[in-house]
Amino acid sequence: MEKYDAIVIGAGHNGLTNAAYLAKSGLKVLVLEKNDYIGGAAVSRELHDGWTYSNCSYVCSLLRPEIYRDLNLQKHGLQVIAYGGSVTFMEDGNIFGGYSDHDVQRREIGRFSKKDADAYVRFGRDVSKQCRFIKPLLLRTPPDPTSFRPKDLDELLYLFKRLYGLGEQTIYETIRFYTMSAAEYLAEYFESDIVKAAMSGSGIIGTALGPYSPGTAYVLLHHYMGEVDGSIGSWGFARGGMGSVSKALAGALQEYDGKIITDAEVTQIQVKNGKTTGVVLANGDEYHAKNVVSNLDARRTYQDLFDPQDLSEKLLKQVDNFKFNGSSGKLNIALDGLPEFPAMGKDNPLIYADMHFIDSLERIERAYDDWKNGRWSQDPYVDMLIPTMTDPTMAPPGKHYMSVFVQYAPPKLATGEWTDKDREGFGKTVIDQIGEYSPNFKDLIVHAEIRTPQDIENEVGLTEGNIFQGELTMDQMFFNRPFPGYAQFRGPVKGFYMCGSSTHPGGGVMAAPGANAAREILYDLKRKNIVPEAENDD
Repeated sequence: MEKYDAIVIGAGHNGLTNAAYLAKSGLKVLVLEKNDYIGGAAVSRELHDGWTYSNCSYVCSLLRPEIYRDLNLQKHGLQVIAYGGSVTFMEDGNIFGGYSDHDVQRREIGRFSKKDADAYVRFGRDVSKQCRFIKPLLLRTPPDPTSFRPKDLDELLYLFKRLYGLGEQTIYETIRFYTMSAAEYLAEYFESDIVKAAMSGSGIIGTALGPYSPGTAYVLLHHYMGEVDGSIGSWGFARGGMGSVSKALAGALQEYDGKIITDAEVTQIQVKNGKTTGVVLANGDEYHAKNVVSNLDARRTYQDLFDPQDLSEKLLKQVDNFKFNGSSGKLNIALDGLPEFPAMGKDNPLIYADMHFIDSLERIERAYDDWKNGRWSQDPYVDMLIPTMTDPTMAPPGKHYMSVFVQYAPPKLATGEWTDKDREGFGKTVIDQIGEYSPNFKDLIVHAEIRTPQDIENEVGLTEGNIFQGELTMDQMFFNRPFPGYAQFRGPVKGFYMCGSSTHPGGGVMAAPGANAAREILYDLKRKNIVPEAENDD
């Protein structure tokens, strides 16, 4: 059997990023993927004739620009197009628009509160401070705070220098920020319910927390760190769907002679004398390498791929305690035409935006209450887009594709596992909510793919359907991600590494975990570091 320098398990975007950097350094690299397609959650699939769905992840904003440029992803076909803001529909028939133009946005906020329009300037400044603090850390390895190794001490010193460089008042604000709820943080700036509701959505997307839950202020920041063509906070579409991200990363990998095999499910990581020797597939095939990298989440990696005898009881307990708490569902809908939204009027540019249908923090919190009680939200928070307004290649001429991300849906219902009837009921709830604001929407539906957290787990391999491969809470971040002692991408067995979103800096189509893990692997192999550092925009 052919031997490799490194085997990467899983062709999700982080696995492909990791493999591309290892191959770029001159290593002989193999990626093994269980599905017959690559991309994991970042995929484009034609599940209805003529329509291309981004059927799991759906927006491209967190992808690190340093990686985009360094791997020359544009050369491999990746084009990211910013989409046009956001709009929140209100029960009284009004709308609240989110605009990329700062002055236009101030005027829009001023329609609801002059005070909030002025506070918007202060809010933007303060959130930008937090972004400037955290962004350089995204492409760095967290230090081990219990270690006295020079590398860890240097990284701790770097971290403290950045913190103290913020100034005394901002240091206090930063410490408070990471423990606050999105609702509390927004209340320090805004008084209008609709303004706070519209801005809080980023704090709960993909998270089993409500807007009043401590820690959601950071989740809001996590999504705010995205950028498209240098526009900070912007979200965008990958032309051709999110599979274009994975396709471009695969192109970079193959340019450096890396190899991908699909329909190749890894069932065991081989260990001998405390070192990895390779992997075994479901069909019995074996592939050998001294270095094995898992792009799977922490639970699937350690519980499904390792012999428990190769792991300590302490580690296995940490794996059991790692929180997933999946909370998201997804609908992909093929439309025979463009839905009408009377509240926006005709020719409103916000038709290019993402749309939401909950106009108060209280309604979002009640949606979260449903999740806590083991049922899908009866009045869900949705992040709905019509990508074909920006990228017409995803549907036949004159037709449209609608992407609907949904909060909240539990991985398991109070009544037990999801059934086909439950899935249909969940889909109907979401479609009915959109239909309240678009009278012709339901008549335009040609096909609808409804995905519960259970469906996402079964197909993509995201435990409990958690899109971040584990909750982004303070106890599972930075040197605690995925758990203390293993935050530097190395596993408990020599030659084993992790590169998925269960590692720092967490989830979203960011590619940072994959790049960070590659840097540590190259360090261990005493090879030149070719992974770029994060840009410092101080």
